[in-house]
Amino acid sequence: MISVDHLTKTFGTVRAVDDLSFTVRPGVVTGFLGPNGAGKTTTLRMLLGLVAPTSGSATIDGRAYADIAQPGRVVGAALEAASFHPGRTALDHLRVFAPQVGVTDQRCREILDMVGLSEAAKRRVGGFSLGMRQRLALATTLLGDPQVLVLDEPANGLDPGGIRWLRELLRYFAGQGRTVLVSSHVLSEVQQTVDDVVIIAGGRLVHASPLADLAAMATRHVEVASPDESALRAALDGRGWAYAPSRDGVRGFEVEGVTAAEVGAAAFAAGVELHALTQQVVELEDVFLSLTGQAAGGAVETTEVAA
Repeated sequence: MISVDHLTKTFGTVRAVDDLSFTVRPGVVTGFLGPNGAGKTTTLRMLLGLVAPTSGSATIDGRAYADIAQPGRVVGAALEAASFHPGRTALDHLRVFAPQVGVTDQRCREILDMVGLSEAAKRRVGGFSLGMRQRLALATTLLGDPQVLVLDEPANGLDPGGIRWLRELLRYFAGQGRTVLVSSHVLSEVQQTVDDVVIIAGGRLVHASPLADLAAMATRHVEVASPDESALRAALDGRGWAYAPSRDGVRGFEVEGVTAAEVGAAAFAAGVELHALTQQVVELEDVFLSLTGQAAGGAVETTEVAA
């Protein structure tokens, strides 16, 4: 398990991480989400002992990274800025790390096969695409068969097939009871992969829950208006629907959790004349943008239905 407890980091007058606390459970894939500059990478660097916190702590199974003997056997980490010697082959790159984590040359070959780079084992990394470099970075994290994976933007540079492969690999590792933390600034990249989400903005925690709870915040409602509001209200009450006065200043109601077709059918059955009937859908990505304080930029999908 990963525990972040009141973690704070300041750089001069800039507070990159601000009193941040969350936990990452074993056996699930946790998405560490937030816009660029939210403090995700700084948090991960403090977790991995690369940056000293101003206050607070970040531990792995109750220990600081620096206190773990042979950390490569416990934690596999790949940060966004992973770099490689362009003149080394993929196999030689792993051979450099093999003695540090106590694995054999055969293990290096097995891992290259696992990440789909066995045919490129003897190619120089300088000729690799970004997607191939991402796979090699992941191979490096897996070399010591760790119980904890910490990956910073691992989908960068992967094509759709590569993203699907990554998703299946992370789910496989979580299914073995391992702890998996994956950072991203795009919810849609990890939406089909993660079980839990931790969302930060401005260095602060803004939301932490299972993905299903975040999805429940995505809502839909129907805006409906009639010249006979009493009759419309009676028709809505007859169906037991929750509704409230429209928030956009237009006369009418917002009906929660239903479709425009359902509202239209109820009005027709009650003989109620409608002057407006509009479906409003708030997507999960809109919820994410709202939580992180970004403008949705017209992301609300609107479907007009003839009255």
